[in-house]
Amino acid sequence: MGEPLDATGVWTAALRVLWEAAGKPTGAAVKRQAAAQVPPLKVTSQSWSDWLAGKNVPVDPKIAAWLVVFLRGRAQQRTSAFVPETDAWWRQVWKRAREERQNKGGRPPGARSFGTPVVVWEQIRVGVVPRAADCFQTRAVGAGLERAAERDGTVVLAHTEVQESTRVLAGMGGVGKTQLAAAYARRAWQQGVGVLVWVNAATREGIISAYADTASRLGLPSTDRDDPEAAAREFVSWAETTTDCWWLVVLDDVHSPGDLTGLWPPAAASAAGGQVVVTTRLRHAALQGTDRHTITVGTYSPAEAHSYLHTKLGPSAAEPAQADALAAELGYLPLALSQAASYILNADITVPVYRERLAAHLLPRLLPERADLPDDHQRIVSATWELSIGQADRAEPVGLARPLLQVASVLDPGGIPQAVLTSPSALDYLTGLLPDSGHSPGAGFVRVSEEMVDGALRVLHRHSLIDHDRTSINREVRVHQLIQRATRENLATQPETGPELLAALADTAADALLAVWPQTEHDDLGQILRANTTALAQATGTALWDPDAGGRPVLFRTAESLEEIGQISAARDAYTILHTSAVRHLGADHPDTLKARYYLAAWHGTAGDAPAAIAALKELLDDQLRVLGPDHPITLTTHHDLVFYRGRMGDASVVSMTEQLLADLQRVLGPNHPNTLTLRINLASWRGHAGDATGAVSALEELLADFQRVLGPDNPHTLRTRHELAFCRGRAGDAAGAGAAFAELLVDQLRVLGPDHPNNLITRNNLALWQGVAGDAAGAAAALAELLADQLRVLGPHHPNTLSTRHNLANWRGEAGDAAGAAAALAELLADQLRVLGPHHPNTLSTRHNLALWQGKAGNAAGAAAALAELLADQLRVLGPARPETLQTFRDLGDWLQRAALESCQGPGGDVLETLENGTADAPPETPDQTVPKPVPQPGVEPRNPAAGVSE
Repeated sequence: MGEPLDATGVWTAALRVLWEAAGKPTGAAVKRQAAAQVPPLKVTSQSWSDWLAGKNVPVDPKIAAWLVVFLRGRAQQRTSAFVPETDAWWRQVWKRAREERQNKGGRPPGARSFGTPVVVWEQIRVGVVPRAADCFQTRAVGAGLERAAERDGTVVLAHTEVQESTRVLAGMGGVGKTQLAAAYARRAWQQGVGVLVWVNAATREGIISAYADTASRLGLPSTDRDDPEAAAREFVSWAETTTDCWWLVVLDDVHSPGDLTGLWPPAAASAAGGQVVVTTRLRHAALQGTDRHTITVGTYSPAEAHSYLHTKLGPSAAEPAQADALAAELGYLPLALSQAASYILNADITVPVYRERLAAHLLPRLLPERADLPDDHQRIVSATWELSIGQADRAEPVGLARPLLQVASVLDPGGIPQAVLTSPSALDYLTGLLPDSGHSPGAGFVRVSEEMVDGALRVLHRHSLIDHDRTSINREVRVHQLIQRATRENLATQPETGPELLAALADTAADALLAVWPQTEHDDLGQILRANTTALAQATGTALWDPDAGGRPVLFRTAESLEEIGQISAARDAYTILHTSAVRHLGADHPDTLKARYYLAAWHGTAGDAPAAIAALKELLDDQLRVLGPDHPITLTTHHDLVFYRGRMGDASVVSMTEQLLADLQRVLGPNHPNTLTLRINLASWRGHAGDATGAVSALEELLADFQRVLGPDNPHTLRTRHELAFCRGRAGDAAGAGAAFAELLVDQLRVLGPDHPNNLITRNNLALWQGVAGDAAGAAAALAELLADQLRVLGPHHPNTLSTRHNLANWRGEAGDAAGAAAALAELLADQLRVLGPHHPNTLSTRHNLALWQGKAGNAAGAAAALAELLADQLRVLGPARPETLQTFRDLGDWLQRAALESCQGPGGDVLETLENGTADAPPETPDQTVPKPVPQPGVEPRNPAAGVSE
């Protein structure tokens, strides 16, 4: 955020700019002109002086509006290119300034509860606005953009159709659309736009991510990091209804109109004068509309090209005729002119010399015709590229610029993290291509370093081949798509080495992206890496799939990361695409195709549909046994998850199944393999769940001694074992001992993992749980309230663990004496779980159960019985009659029917009770009271990462 706005100061500064552009009319002149209006307007010399000095603003809105019209007219008479602020902007800033003068605003509001209208008191900018190009030219089309944005709200900057003898070729790039949009955005920021959103709109995910970030920055209600699509819709709704903030959204480089379905910012309907600017190479009917204005952006005019070269080259362009001839030879294409000017300056040559060199490269038709550019323009870009990259490659560090640009050419043009280009795999690749005689003659082998890469990026920047901005975190490097294409197609002209180089580039870029992928996403780096992976797949095609090696791991990581951040629907789509691609490139029975099927099958379990997960995993396991055999790591991983979900569904044989699987892992992977160790912990946990808490404690104590001796006290397996041991001690009846063990574990986890690690949050949850079981319900509630605040900040409001903490917090507040408050909190939670998890998720059913109990304890016994009867019918259908949860609901329903003074089972749920009584005569002993909150499972109990499962 920027500094808090002083609206009076903003209004005054803009008024002075307008006054100076109008020729600085005197106060007396302003007074006379105002008096001549019909009806007359009263403006005194003193009031005019006060307005210019920032001591006040006009009280009468008619006078404020007239001043703008009067000064703007005089300014445009003096300078036709002068572009003032919009009327909507003047009205908004004047309104704020009046509120300041009346002491009704001017300071950020205090803490706001959800549901309070959002008021933007500080400028908010989301996304990185590209820097102005060197010697950026003010173009006539820019003034048209200003006028259209003020009049129509939404403006589409598209390419100009270029007529050739045979056809019109769409998709023209390099004409400066992004630079024009960026200039408009910077101007709006200087004028005080409340919210500026710059969106890399090449993908729908990029649009949603930017909108979601904006919703979070605005503090909008229902903003959810785990449901970015909902947050994006919240922002779109805000943009339409807000009355307190002029906003601007720039959608840069739209590739598909369908990506904007449901995400068009409603500029025409905006109550605050919002604006939208779109840049695209498309001329698509879906981008047209009665509330949208399309401005075609072509090449420079001859005058604009002349002005650019004269400004950029200075004395080097001393011969106007030569500069004009060069501009004509380059087709007045801004991108090509930028490269040519940089080459001339860096090589210290004249324009005629450059024209001679250029002619040698323009004679042959090196490239086949493509639809991205008119043919002449593509040849021009290729020719200027060849000259520029040749010169850049000769600069220090010698020989590094070309291979570095090749790596960047297969990544996202909208932004590449510099860390990707300096990752170990990238440095190894660049070192292998560095000329032997290059950096230090006679010094022997030279390994490329991060500093050398940074130097080469500066060289490429100076030659206008990339934009390198060290302050643009995670998007330090941008490359125009035409430069990328020229770089890749240069490889295609080398039939002997080109295909091998492209395959090596694909491998290098894939490994580099994977190397910098964060374990836990806290910022936009994950989204940027996903965009880069998508660009890599599009640029290299089949190179990411190899019949022997399979699919590159980054493809699987991209899909998996969506699931990790809670984008469950997007993860399903990504897994589906991954599996389809694997079948197409590798065949249905390739190990990586089966691994992709594993991800898709396990997704059902993550989404809460354990029966569907079991069915998909069982079918997959049959194919893996046929193709890979029982001992293949992928087969063992699938077998593990199948056992896990069967245990989740109450399968009494889960312990014996886990024992058999553990024997297989010990035989195949060895006793000390991480997967074997993990399964030993899981086996002890399942024994505890099956009722043998004492046996689980003994097994975990034995495991802990081994892990501490072999792996050390800070190893993840050691910490995980301590967690399970503490919990099993609680299950064995030692609640105080469990609480003390969790408190000791938390100290070590904070030291080893840091304060916001997800495992620490889980440990804090279970520490509070056993604190409550030990008798301190109020203390447990207080600890959970503190935990919830941190989970909302770190995980987001709809992360499964955040929802579980809300569940547990409500229960312990009820145990502390607030039954009505517990019921109200669970009712709110249930609404969120139904939307996020679905009606059949185990946690949703658990919340319905506890909500009914607290309703009864709050005095509504009949309501509790009715709710339990409805729940029981659903559990019978979804879980079956033998599940412990179903049986517990059956018992509780009978209890609350009695409390409601029902003399028989003919009231609510009578038919269901009769069914159960006929089929569950041998029901197991009563399970613990479900009002005791369930713990959040430690991550290792959940299905393992399949990537770990396939490691040899």
